[in-house]
Amino acid sequence: MAWTNRGKYKMLGWGLRGVTIPTNFYVALFTSAVAPGPDLNTKSELTEVAAGNGYTAGGIQVTPGATDFDTWTEDDGNDRALIQLRDLVWTASGGNLPGSGSGARYAVLTDDNATQGSRECYFYWDLGADRVVSDGQTLTLQDCELRINES
Repeated sequence: MAWTNRGKYKMLGWGLRGVTIPTNFYVALFTSAVAPGPDLNTKSELTEVAAGNGYTAGGIQVTPGATDFDTWTEDDGNDRALIQLRDLVWTASGGNLPGSGSGARYAVLTDDNATQGSRECYFYWDLGADRVVSDGQTLTLQDCELRINES
């Protein structure tokens, strides 16, 4: 898990400059074709998994607030603060999820730009391997954390 530089920039703007926070965020799934990194800016720089079979292009919507960002912690023992997302669940329906390709490798938190390719990328999680979910099964991302650590 890691912040993109765009995510760090936006977080400082929201918190200290009063920049308007997006109405919604999205968590979308991406293939291993291109690995996200600190310099990632927009969704168009990555390859999203194929839509269909239980996956909607753009991902799952999450709304700012205590419902979707359900755990908020100051951790003095580890010199960090973190927030966790509610569990995000995709259910394969009508075939494997994704319907084509090698599977989902990364989950990325984006803004809600109406032009999906222009959605800004703020944070990403490596799923550890390409994930393909069989028809009727679920892919659950549980307690995804966004951390700010002292360096």
